[in-house]
Amino acid sequence: MRLSSRLCGKLFATCKQKHVGETQDMKARIIALIVLVALAIAPLAAVKAQGGKTIVDIAVENGNFKTLVAAVQAAGLVETLQSAGPFTVFAPTDEAFAKIPGYVLEYLLKPENKDLLTRILTYHVLPGKAMAADAMGLVGKTAKTVEGGEVAFSMHNDSLRINSADIVATDIEASNGVIHVINAVILPEITLPEVDPLAVTGNIISAGSSTVFPLTRRMADLFRNEGFAGNIEVASVGTGAGFERFCKSGETDISNASRPIKASERDNCAKIGRDPVAEFYVAIDALGVVVSKDNDFVDNLTEAQLAQIFSGELKNWNEVNPAWPAEPIRLFSPGSDSGTFDYFVEEIFNKDATKLLNAPGIQLSEDDNVLVEGVAGSRFAIGYFGFAYVLPNLDKIRPVKIEGVEANEANAESGAYPLSRPLFIYSTPQIMQEKPQVAAFINFYITNVRSQLGSARENINYFPVSNDATNLNKLTWLAAVGE
Repeated sequence: MRLSSRLCGKLFATCKQKHVGETQDMKARIIALIVLVALAIAPLAAVKAQGGKTIVDIAVENGNFKTLVAAVQAAGLVETLQSAGPFTVFAPTDEAFAKIPGYVLEYLLKPENKDLLTRILTYHVLPGKAMAADAMGLVGKTAKTVEGGEVAFSMHNDSLRINSADIVATDIEASNGVIHVINAVILPEITLPEVDPLAVTGNIISAGSSTVFPLTRRMADLFRNEGFAGNIEVASVGTGAGFERFCKSGETDISNASRPIKASERDNCAKIGRDPVAEFYVAIDALGVVVSKDNDFVDNLTEAQLAQIFSGELKNWNEVNPAWPAEPIRLFSPGSDSGTFDYFVEEIFNKDATKLLNAPGIQLSEDDNVLVEGVAGSRFAIGYFGFAYVLPNLDKIRPVKIEGVEANEANAESGAYPLSRPLFIYSTPQIMQEKPQVAAFINFYITNVRSQLGSARENINYFPVSNDATNLNKLTWLAAVGE
């Protein structure tokens, strides 16, 4: 078993968890949290228990996992250093905690949020002692945590995973249990206050990604259908232009993005007082590389071939494959203000946009519908855009496999499809506190978006994020509004 793999920065595995109330047995939580103190200083390599040392005994010998220690201290359990055991602890590293925004961690460490913090910590603990070999036997199954919720075990790229976290080191053994190290914080079910759209007033302005546009528009329509009487403006201008409106002119409340916000954009936001930024990961897109329905020869392309095609290095189809027609390749691409463009450039051209922009005859457009019609109009055309524009147009375009992998829900969620990417909406705690209607809409959005995703005809054809990602969205919302 390989114990490390590519981090799940782009995707998270989807895993089933169940809702757990706040009435868990406190004694069991305290004992489990005592074990978690050990994570402050346990080494990242497997350690055999010596001389009957407990996890806490081993813990005093080193000084890692500082964020986790701070969390345990905030829970008020550092002084209680006794444990009946045995326990199995899945310990997030400091790097894992660093993926959570600082203001969210600060929110969790407040005394009034002790119960929620306790739930999160004990969700990382299983009763009993499960070595790595035992955990392998749980693949495809779930196990109940001390918190009361369930965690799911799976394999991804030959690595053992718990929920959306890769297990990167195993079998740090002590006399009263064992620690396995993970590269992400996993989260129990979090419930937000229920929103009544009828009671929400005020207007909301959003703009940004054309890829996220149909999803945000759908959620806005649902919000209005359930009684919201205000106006929700949703503009499709591209991710980059959306961040300009959000971070430079400050004219929007929500920015839709098909890529993570850049450091320079965060800096621009800070200059106008929009700091920190609240990020919500709302869906997964499989970027579709497509040809015309009339194209009966292209079925699969490699990423290297995509780079050669979209740079203009290969100008005719027979240069890609001698068996294909000796006809010029017609190129269609989103414009440079598009997050889809940014993502494609990053993945295919290693962030160098000049080759794509200088490709002879390439046709650029910020309107995905224009790209669809352009590709559909020629047997020798090729283009790319978000999957939400692929499935509704299968009568005139056809997606191409990339590296032999088809773009579909299972491959997007697992990360097997090479051109899978996350989709986001952004706001700020300041906006959400000053404009309750924005906070209410984001609550409604992240709580209900899963039901609107999938391959069914009536759905938006993107894929849902994992339960961990959904619960991080909810935790971020709570921290942003100060609930």
